[in-house]
Amino acid sequence: MQIAQFFSRKPSVQRTRLRFFSLFLLLTLLILGGSGQVFARGNNATAVYVMNNDATANAVLVFERAADGTLTEAGSYPTGGAGTGGGLGSQGALVLSDNGRYLFAVNAGSNEVSVFAADGTTLHLADTVPSGGEMPISLTVHGRILYVLNAGGSGNITGFFIRSNGRLSPIPHATQHLSNDGVGPAPGPAQVSFTPDGRQLVVTEKASNLILTYDVRRSGQATEANITASEGMTPFGFDFTPRGDLIVSEAFGGATDASAASSYSFSHGQLQVISSSVPTHQTAACWVIVTPDGKYAYTTNTGSSSVSGYAVSRNGSIELLDADGRTGETGDGSSPIDAIISSDGQTLYVLSGGTNTVTAFHIAHDGSLTNLGDVPVPAGSVGIAAR
Repeated sequence: MQIAQFFSRKPSVQRTRLRFFSLFLLLTLLILGGSGQVFARGNNATAVYVMNNDATANAVLVFERAADGTLTEAGSYPTGGAGTGGGLGSQGALVLSDNGRYLFAVNAGSNEVSVFAADGTTLHLADTVPSGGEMPISLTVHGRILYVLNAGGSGNITGFFIRSNGRLSPIPHATQHLSNDGVGPAPGPAQVSFTPDGRQLVVTEKASNLILTYDVRRSGQATEANITASEGMTPFGFDFTPRGDLIVSEAFGGATDASAASSYSFSHGQLQVISSSVPTHQTAACWVIVTPDGKYAYTTNTGSSSVSGYAVSRNGSIELLDADGRTGETGDGSSPIDAIISSDGQTLYVLSGGTNTVTAFHIAHDGSLTNLGDVPVPAGSVGIAAR
């Protein structure tokens, strides 16, 4: 039936057909909205999320992101768990699902993981569950699978299924040891992350100078770790290029101006070195974040209050953008830790533990950074995510 014919009917018939048409549209929208819990989609604001890591009442702070990259505080949402009140020495304490629908947060003080349904600047707590170990510090998501890195006790990684309503269910037999094989204290793990194709997990260990890779079965279970020696000391944060190459920061124990970054490829599931320990000429490189187009990578240098930029070639090799390693400045005593790049690739956000701020940087086409200003966050805040 054509639209003109539809509206030319007699009033009584027209009202009946309007009601039918409205019901049809509603059912269509519900079907297109997918299964599981439904939330309003009116709030499409882009956002940046930071966790306050409060030792008694952990919460996620939300900031609305303007078109120019600047931030405005938009709310605070309790996780239902507890933080530690201080730094976690990790990357990935707060992560979004692949489709941006869910936000996951660690509760390192209460050994739990929380899940929020994320609707722009509005969050809805969906679940809080035990992390499968002690002191969860890092999370990673691929599709319907979540893995958590527990740094307390002997340490482990543990897997969960993400159900359609956002709740988490432990994956049977999906807990694996770190390099210590479950004996003695955890060897300083820093981050867990899926490879872009979801076939492997990667874990860095600061104390052992090792990088672990785990194959992931279709069932979601991770196999035992394959172990590779890091090219440099104190491997910390890492990120992947779109083609799957791995870029890892090396803090070198916090030695002055000694930190670096290395890049690796995967060959038959094994790590192969591409670039070995390319210096930042800065101190204590921690987080690593790669632009969505894979052209640039940035490290935050906690000991020198700076950001180092690297150009990333198509073969995964890396080269420092600035000879002195100071592509961005976060301010004296700022001690930058966590970093994230907006989904449009235009803005780098850096969380600094020394000044308790989040600084926004515009990313130019040549990888250079322009400081756009900062917003305050509570002392002890960790983890940052953006959409």
